[in-house]
Amino acid sequence: MFTTRRQFLGLGLKAGAGLGLMTAAPGIVLAEARRPLLTSGVMTGDVTQDRAILWSRVDRPAQMLVEIADNPTFANARTLQGPTALPTSGLTTKLDITGLGDMEEVHYRVRYAALGDARALSEPTVGRLVMPGQRPRSVRFVWSGDTVGQGWGIDESRGGMRIYDTMLKQSPDFFLHSGDTIYADGPLEETVNLEDGSVWRNRMTEAKSKVAETLEEYRGQYVYNLLDDNLKRFNARVPMFAQWDDHETVNNWYPGEILDDPRYSEKNVSLLAARARRAFLEHMPIRQRPEAPEMIRRRFHYGPELEMFMLDMRTHRAANSTNQQAATDPASALMGQRQVDELIEALKASTATWKIIASDMPVGLVVGDGDNFEAVANADDGLPSGREHEIARLLKAIADHRITNVVWLTADVHYTAAHHYAPERASFKHFTPFWEFVSGPLHAGTFGPNTLDGTFGPQVVFQKAPADGRVNLPPSEGYQFFGQVDLDGDSLALTVTLKDVEGATLHQQVLTPETA
Repeated sequence: MFTTRRQFLGLGLKAGAGLGLMTAAPGIVLAEARRPLLTSGVMTGDVTQDRAILWSRVDRPAQMLVEIADNPTFANARTLQGPTALPTSGLTTKLDITGLGDMEEVHYRVRYAALGDARALSEPTVGRLVMPGQRPRSVRFVWSGDTVGQGWGIDESRGGMRIYDTMLKQSPDFFLHSGDTIYADGPLEETVNLEDGSVWRNRMTEAKSKVAETLEEYRGQYVYNLLDDNLKRFNARVPMFAQWDDHETVNNWYPGEILDDPRYSEKNVSLLAARARRAFLEHMPIRQRPEAPEMIRRRFHYGPELEMFMLDMRTHRAANSTNQQAATDPASALMGQRQVDELIEALKASTATWKIIASDMPVGLVVGDGDNFEAVANADDGLPSGREHEIARLLKAIADHRITNVVWLTADVHYTAAHHYAPERASFKHFTPFWEFVSGPLHAGTFGPNTLDGTFGPQVVFQKAPADGRVNLPPSEGYQFFGQVDLDGDSLALTVTLKDVEGATLHQQVLTPETA
């Protein structure tokens, strides 16, 4: 809800202490201890044609105060009163800002006023975002997954999570985080001895000293990641579209699972997942629908030529199994029938040239879970079975309805690759060729490469992973990856570039749009 400047100042921000002046008037001297402190920077997300979610976190109960402008000097800024940060939300606040459709760039400035003492203001934190616009124009976004995994936390002596700075230098319009936004099941050790004789030194917090089980412990995983200055700078400049995968809760989890892990006193994964989901929704700039506040799957237009369909492959899945069910049934669910039905209808209705399926798990790569399988593929090159039935139904519908220019983006496997799927190489042949691009990790151990299942005819066009079977390589080894997608506003060609932590181009694929 927008307020007038008079109403805004009526909140107690008087005598020059308002956001627009950035500093308190000389006559108002406040002890620093009375001022709220933004602990985790600011970020935006779930951007549409005329609105965006603005997120921040503060160190105590306080009132969120925001200025919005179309210029970095905040001339003629609009002022808003945001939610109150309370312990019940982990001291986070989210404000759904509307009326942004007439802006190309949105500049925002966030402060908090202490409850009971509106003169006690935090220092301001500033950010910006680029709006999609109504006309075709060039768009650039980046994607990847997997942050602070396998024991590799923030080593400030090595520059922290440098890949976020590298991605920021590409000037993307937005960022797709493809899951494993945290590693709630991955405690950190203060030091890790590396093969080269050096020592990795993790910044430590109480939350990262054990696996997360309580709501506060799950919250602490997000707060830890946001101690990194690279990530905070990135978040303040690049809107995020966030997915979740398994490590937001526990490795390879599924609803109804009972853990056999001595690290956990709470063994009921459904209970852990409920706490994990709440922490995820609190700490990510996700727009929560009143009718379905816990929904993670969603879709977005970014301009008229690009639409993104964000899947949820956790909430509705059945138990991990040998993945050989002969037909679609509850035991073979991954997305679930309703999500697949909704995705098919949304793809049919899309008017965008390019349809991006943001999948938190790959289609053809074999991802094991002991003797069972964690993702779609089941290491059987024959006709679809198990979870492959859902993908077969989706691919068949895309072909039957002549839905063109569908591209899959994913992460999860901790290396980078480009895969082309074609019916002439496949056991299941009722689909049109498509590309799947894999990226990650952002800041986690590097693994791979995984084997490909031949059911849908995938072919490795490019991949980069550790050689000689080395596993869990630290970020200092350089095997950290992200992908970049460029949509040309004139030709409408889509260029997908796989890059490393230094920003070097590893592989580039130019896709020309097809017509139905």
